[in-house]
Amino acid sequence: MRTHHELTDSGVTTRDATRLTGIIRSTAARDKARPAAPDSTAAAVTRTPENKLTDAERRTVLDVLDSNRFVDRAPAEVYAQLLDEGIYLCSVSTMYRILRENAQVTDRRRQARHPARACPELVAIAPREVYSWDITKLPGPVKGTYFDAYVMIDIFSRYIVGAHVQTHESGLLAAEMMTETFAVHGIPNVVHADRGTSMTSKTVATLLADLEVTRSHSRPRVSNDNPYSESLFKTLKYGPAFPERFGSIRDAREFMDSFVHWYNHEHRHTGIGLHTPADVHFGLAAHKADERAAVLAAARLAHPERFGTTGTPKILDLPTDVWINQPVAESEAEPDADQPAA
Repeated sequence: MRTHHELTDSGVTTRDATRLTGIIRSTAARDKARPAAPDSTAAAVTRTPENKLTDAERRTVLDVLDSNRFVDRAPAEVYAQLLDEGIYLCSVSTMYRILRENAQVTDRRRQARHPARACPELVAIAPREVYSWDITKLPGPVKGTYFDAYVMIDIFSRYIVGAHVQTHESGLLAAEMMTETFAVHGIPNVVHADRGTSMTSKTVATLLADLEVTRSHSRPRVSNDNPYSESLFKTLKYGPAFPERFGSIRDAREFMDSFVHWYNHEHRHTGIGLHTPADVHFGLAAHKADERAAVLAAARLAHPERFGTTGTPKILDLPTDVWINQPVAESEAEPDADQPAA
């Protein structure tokens, strides 16, 4: 198009210019009549707004806002106070703009700072070392009524060592449950719980201190710090036999007794090599693991084509240690050079 215009401006007829460039005369005429677009390469002229404060005025505003008189007051208050005194420096938005340019816009109120909570790191290498406990609600006969199930579990074996159902929650009832549990299954090294009122009660703290048992608590609002009790309650409440409501506390206690027996003696737990918690808790799992290995070996000998590996499936492995919040250095350790990759 530019070539067409240059030809016609130099005296070449529009017909010849169209023949040479291939551009239709009417198209060229419309383009030539169109107002010229501004040159994008030309430097933009910066225009200073008429209402912009000078550097000296901006400095004055900042000095006033940072003065001992106004340093702890909001710009809107400063603006109003100065107006009452017959002084106008700038608008409230301009005050904020100046403060923002000088990185002084922040919440001046003192903020609550919660102390850092230590992440509980507990390990058990055998039963009766670390117990975890919690309280869950069981729905009562009418809406809004509940029974409280106090449940304590051995984290290594997943064995439920204590389960009481009460009409309410209290530290005294928790201590009573612990006393009976320790009498039957022995006193552990550590008892872990969340930060509920019963868990942190003076009664429970005194009992554990007298027995020289270490108390451990989850961090506030961190349910993953008590995973074994949370997992147990999910198994309890998501089971097909769990009712919509319990007609009485007697019904709730009978149901809990039945669940505890099933969980301890019939439930094959994936976290302990598909053994029952009772087998692990009472030291029977190792013998049963050998029997399982013999059955698998016989089946592999009879039909080797049906087995991809010669070892026992990992899902049947018994754990050597059980953690609550295993440290990163422990969980991500490099495998030994002599060991095959997983």
